[in-house]
Amino acid sequence: MAAEVAPVVLGIDLDGVCVDTYERLRLVAAEWFERDADSLTPWVSFGLSEWGVRSPQEHADLLRFAVTQRDLFGSAPPMPGARRVLRRLMQEGHRVRIIARRLALANEPALAAKQTLAWLDLYAIPYADVCFTDGSTDVGADIYVDDAPDEIARLRGAGRYAICFGNSTNEHVASPRAMGWDEVYGFVRERARAAGEAP
Repeated sequence: MAAEVAPVVLGIDLDGVCVDTYERLRLVAAEWFERDADSLTPWVSFGLSEWGVRSPQEHADLLRFAVTQRDLFGSAPPMPGARRVLRRLMQEGHRVRIIARRLALANEPALAAKQTLAWLDLYAIPYADVCFTDGSTDVGADIYVDDAPDEIARLRGAGRYAICFGNSTNEHVASPRAMGWDEVYGFVRERARAAGEAP
């Protein structure tokens, strides 16, 4: 008899997991630095030094411009597979809790929230709730999916099950590590099945 899969609460990060924020930001950065977009590598670190960002202040200035003048959070494309897999997980009874750590970015919390909710609707991203927060250890999820190395370390250090959504910023982060949404689905099913087998 197949093992029962227990419904779980999924804490799903937005940027770098559901949203291809770096790809949209790369186009904005090309405009900002007056460079050809093809000259900016998509393989970046969190500080974006590969694009010529030289300081935290310049990083903040670029983000502020991207959010306030180029609708960054409303215009970035979804990650391939995100909608399909999240729909499937919700159909299987799991609760999708979107985690957005965006309010402090660009110093425009109301605009960041507005763009985020509009983007979720535009791309029909399925979710039960959205948490705007500076950290994700307090949102009450059973399984987290995140791409930020520091956040994954915090979650795992607190005893949470955190799947690393792999990209160039987190190559050093250990498994569970997914290189796409189908792999996320596999990890979630495996974990939910283990929860269903627990006495």
